[in-house]
Amino acid sequence: MSDWSTLLEVGGPLAALGGGAAYTRARHPGVYWSTVGLPISTARLLGSYGSVMEACGLTVQPSRLRAVAVKATTRREVRPVPPRRGIIRPTSTGLRLRLRLAPGQEPADVAASAERLRHAWGVHAVYVRDVKPGVVELRLVGFDVLSNVRMPRKAGGGLLKVPVALREDAMAFVRDYRTMPHQLTLGATLSGKSMYLRHLVTGLAQQPVALVGIDCKRGVELAPFAPRLSALATDPRQAAELLPVLVREMEDRYDLIKARQGIVPGTRDEEITSDIWGLPDDERPVPVVLFVDEIAELFLVATKKDEERRDEMVTQLIRLAQLGRAAGIYLEVCGQRFGAELGKGATMLRAQLTGRVCHRVNDEASAKMALGDIAPEAVFAACAIAPERPGLAVAGDTSGGWSRIRTPFLSLADAAAVCRETAHLAPDLPALAPFRSAVPLRASDVPAPLVKPVSITE
Repeated sequence: MSDWSTLLEVGGPLAALGGGAAYTRARHPGVYWSTVGLPISTARLLGSYGSVMEACGLTVQPSRLRAVAVKATTRREVRPVPPRRGIIRPTSTGLRLRLRLAPGQEPADVAASAERLRHAWGVHAVYVRDVKPGVVELRLVGFDVLSNVRMPRKAGGGLLKVPVALREDAMAFVRDYRTMPHQLTLGATLSGKSMYLRHLVTGLAQQPVALVGIDCKRGVELAPFAPRLSALATDPRQAAELLPVLVREMEDRYDLIKARQGIVPGTRDEEITSDIWGLPDDERPVPVVLFVDEIAELFLVATKKDEERRDEMVTQLIRLAQLGRAAGIYLEVCGQRFGAELGKGATMLRAQLTGRVCHRVNDEASAKMALGDIAPEAVFAACAIAPERPGLAVAGDTSGGWSRIRTPFLSLADAAAVCRETAHLAPDLPALAPFRSAVPLRASDVPAPLVKPVSITE
């Protein structure tokens, strides 16, 4: 009887501790990692580093000098040596350490063994990044950071740089318009495409940038951001009037750049430029970001009469995509599908959109439209996105690199509030003034009457 009571006294707290750990791991993976997962994984890494590297084929034969020294001092068998390991740096989501590769090794060798390293050290994922010749960084992620997105504190924003989502390696996915001028974003209904767009708009709204919107769904997506938009078109007819204005603005900027390029004797090299970023600050035009929501609405026509207008709009969009970067005009094209079946010019326009973001889609063909021409293996990752995880997407670019990302939740009301608070930052562009929406005052913005009205029943 005493043995049972002793067992209950010891087993009860242990069971409670195990249950608490399981609950914390499921509901609060970040807390579990910091308290339990981090010490265990660190101990595994330190205790099995050499044997794991040897099992993964990442060891090499030691140099002759080292072999002779080992035999002379220890009389042990000379074994292959693993890559030299740097200091282990713990983070809130995992571990980081650098490896100095042995002669004859390359980063691809380590990347090929990432899945084995993940299982050996008990972490969620292992990512390999090339730091410099001969050195790679291992980034160990302790749990699924995309299940509950928390953006890192240092996300790396700046002018025309918006931290819009979290990558699966716990790094921020930054939309950099200077590096990637134009982007195509695809996604089915309720896939999180609108959430991605909200983060872009609110991030740019706080910067000295002109925002222009084309939303042919009567403005239901972009109209809440109208206080911060310099222009908004809510149907194809208005879009057909707005796009030529943007093309003329682009041409005027090229004239400004050309005038600045007047090379005379004594002109300094830094004054010779081919885009607006080489102009002096007081002469540089403000950057313009054009958001096109539901691009298919600009291509689809109901009558023969609308085809000419459609062709003109598509031609203007292609011109903006081809020439807009140097003039500081950037495109953000969104839709559910985007392919050759939309009509003439669709494939040509897509070829100009360097960045690609594909949310959950309804068929494999839609994923191929976004990613098939740049990273075929990313198509399968996009098709595997579950409906229960809105905001999850696959981001890639024409270099062939891609990664999974997920956008944190941002309500439409909060996004609209940011645009109202930053409405004063909207730059003054006279050419776009006719297209700026008249924003009605809210009840809280209307001043109280000076005289209290008197009811006629009193």
